Amino acid sequence: MHRFQYVKGHLWVEEVPIQKIAQQHGTPLYIYSANTIRDNYNRLAYALSVLPYQICYAMKANSNLSIVRELVRLGSGFDVTSAGELYRVIEAGGDPGRCTFVGVGKSTEEIEYGLREGIYSFIVESEAELEHIERIARRLRKSAPFALRVNPNVDAHTHKKITTGLYENKFGIPYEAIEPIYRRAARSRYLKARGVQIHIGSQITDVTPFEKAVTKMLPLVHSLKDRYGIEFFDIGGGMGIVYHDALASGKPEWWKARPEMFTPELYASRLIKHLLPLNIKILLEPGRYIVGNSGIIVTQVLYIKKNISKTFAIVDAAMTELIRPTLYEAYHEIVPLRKASASATKILYDVVGPVCESGDYLAKARALPKLKVGDYLAILSTGAYGFVMASNYNARPRPAELLVDGKQVKVARRRETLKDLIRGEI
Repeated sequence: MHRFQYVKGHLWVEEVPIQKIAQQHGTPLYIYSANTIRDNYNRLAYALSVLPYQICYAMKANSNLSIVRELVRLGSGFDVTSAGELYRVIEAGGDPGRCTFVGVGKSTEEIEYGLREGIYSFIVESEAELEHIERIARRLRKSAPFALRVNPNVDAHTHKKITTGLYENKFGIPYEAIEPIYRRAARSRYLKARGVQIHIGSQITDVTPFEKAVTKMLPLVHSLKDRYGIEFFDIGGGMGIVYHDALASGKPEWWKARPEMFTPELYASRLIKHLLPLNIKILLEPGRYIVGNSGIIVTQVLYIKKNISKTFAIVDAAMTELIRPTLYEAYHEIVPLRKASASATKILYDVVGPVCESGDYLAKARALPKLKVGDYLAILSTGAYGFVMASNYNARPRPAELLVDGKQVKVARRRETLKDLIRGEI
């Protein structure tokens, strides 16, 4: 669910008409709904409330400080993939002691930073990495908390570029190799086995792969808890969101009419029965689920171009603002800010940006009401993996990010200027 809807024919975010925001702040423009983020977090927290749990929001989805600060207020921990993300958590008032540090290629400097700031646990992806962490911890005379990331060889049936739980992927350590590594680590005074982790992929909309991975891990978790005193089982993230029919998904109770749709309630009902008997803290790392449907990009039509076989709507947003369609062939719903009548003629458009690449598109052969120069469009479900993957390619300044909370519109990140493009260059 989300807080974007048509009100008297105009698209609003919470209690504000979006066209008014776009006219004031310009386009392209990211807009986030604060109450959608709160709703998603609280709904997941309530569904899991019978467990001893900790939500560790995945910073890679959206690391804007205003959003992170809101999650700090809600009681979230954080899943960080770099020193930069950990720094952002700290700057937003978050506690490093509630952060897990993931990633297959942590540098020496990042490991030192995590140890000095007192992170809750490193999520270790290889035996070589654990040995490196031990050497650094010995030099700093600190005990390094860790959890091995187990690759359970479970197929999440998601896009090939975002699956992580198969042996052919670069992530994690094969299930069969885990116990001997914990046994060797137990002999070191500079390593502290704090937990164990799995993460099988992203944008998973079927609960079955999660349940399969968790049940496969149960004997191992029991064994590690009994032998090495681990205190948490991190079941990862990957919970999917609605991209198709995304605008309709904001209607109250809409999800109840879609029994096949992934929901926190369904997720919890299938997993709690396996997790509760473990009597251990459960960590999970949602990112997209928390922020994905909370954000949109507003863009304006610059030109309409027709050739023999296609009609192009050339807009001022591009792959520099949203690379997911180019990178993943991802679908994002696109709607006009002014609602067309039900009888309005639809035209198939390729919605494309100004960047000098054939791959610069936001949608292909998309049926939209007849567009004209100056029309505003909203690209939905861009709160996750939108701005964080934006770039300055073609020397394009990155857009502003706004956070809307009821009637309040806050600039969460100002639009870059041309001077920002060369800041730091010599």
